[in-house]
Amino acid sequence: MVRPSSPEVSPGLWRREAGTVVRRAGALPERAPTGGAVVAEFRIVPAPTEWTRHAHRLHELVWVRGGTLTSRVGDRVFTVFEGHGLWMPAGVVHAGRATEGARFHSAFFAPDRTPIAFGEPKAIAMTPLLVSLLTHLSRTDLAEAARLRAEAVVFDVIEPSEHQLALRLPGDPRIDAIAEALLDDPADGRSLEEWARWLGTSERTVTRAFRRTTGLSFAQWRQMLRVHRALTLLSDGFDVMSVSERLGYAQPSSFIAAFRRVMGTTPGAFSGAFSGTADAVSGDVRNSVSGGENTGLSA
Repeated sequence: MVRPSSPEVSPGLWRREAGTVVRRAGALPERAPTGGAVVAEFRIVPAPTEWTRHAHRLHELVWVRGGTLTSRVGDRVFTVFEGHGLWMPAGVVHAGRATEGARFHSAFFAPDRTPIAFGEPKAIAMTPLLVSLLTHLSRTDLAEAARLRAEAVVFDVIEPSEHQLALRLPGDPRIDAIAEALLDDPADGRSLEEWARWLGTSERTVTRAFRRTTGLSFAQWRQMLRVHRALTLLSDGFDVMSVSERLGYAQPSSFIAAFRRVMGTTPGAFSGAFSGTADAVSGDVRNSVSGGENTGLSA
């Protein structure tokens, strides 16, 4: 059997937009100033930006305002949206993408000085207190005692999010072409029977492969993938009807129901909450520790 050729997609992410800037990770701080454990910084991403596969010597916590971040870690795709962050342990290889105009925040934690430990990538609840503390720590004029006090509170309040929203990719050569095609075009509405015919295999084989590798049925997995894509589109300002059409739903009500099943809220409520916080960034501070284009921001 000749397997269908797969569309060219960004590494485990969505179809690359025109004008996307592709970067490698730049130089990162090795440790915080004045003996602390945390270096925090932020910047605005002027264009859709991807970072190629890389790893850090430090733990990294990233979060965004006014956009979304998608990160590929092995066989998982994480989508980071308003109010949530992603913890990336030191040494874990990952790639990522941020949407145009996103305010990209990151904090790096020295492993030998950080008492918390998440052994794998983890969604983090970016509470107002945690965000305020990390913004405070982005200052470079803090006295050592003040920095250590703030860091101690960070270690106390940082917690995993209730939404551990990760899409697991199959990683099975029998069905990988389906996953790649749907990453390229989530609106592809072919039925399970049609996909099986396209691959020259049986529906039963496809069904079993999806269940074994992802823990979900094919229909559930495609629904999850579409919700991940919807988060990015909604944060980019598309209305619910437009997102529904882009994702291949015949009726907006079907999209709303699917989104609620995964997220526990409607896409309209998500968009409203997103819009209400997107402009609340007056306290953001660019950390001069890393400076300019050499921030090496990554996902």
